Amino acid sequence: MSGAADAIIPEVMKQLFHPEIEDVLPADVFAALGDPIRLGILVSLADCDEVDKARCGAFTQLASPSLLSYHFAKLREAGITRSRAEGTVRFLSIRREEFERRFPGLLDSVIETARRDPSVPRIKIDV
Repeated sequence: MSGAADAIIPEVMKQLFHPEIEDVLPADVFAALGDPIRLGILVSLADCDEVDKARCGAFTQLASPSLLSYHFAKLREAGITRSRAEGTVRFLSIRREEFERRFPGLLDSVIETARRDPSVPRIKIDV
């Protein structure tokens, strides 16, 4: 009989769904980007100095943590962002290269338009 030290410990953190870029639909992208908070998240990520170093907790000026979780999921499920876990911290990044191959110029156009819109909330992400 094997001891407790030999037991396999199950993965505690569930894997997040990230659609294959080929499966990303324009309607889902536009639906995800139709919310000012999600546009604010996107612009803040685009303005972040270090790619893939934006902690999900850095966005609490935009909304409550539970509401942010909802918005992060919408962006991720639409194929716009990628989330990765490092210990107990989640990091968020734009799937810029993949997205550019699938929809050339779309993301940059949306980001530039959102930057000019005063109704889109803006925050500076500290990494």
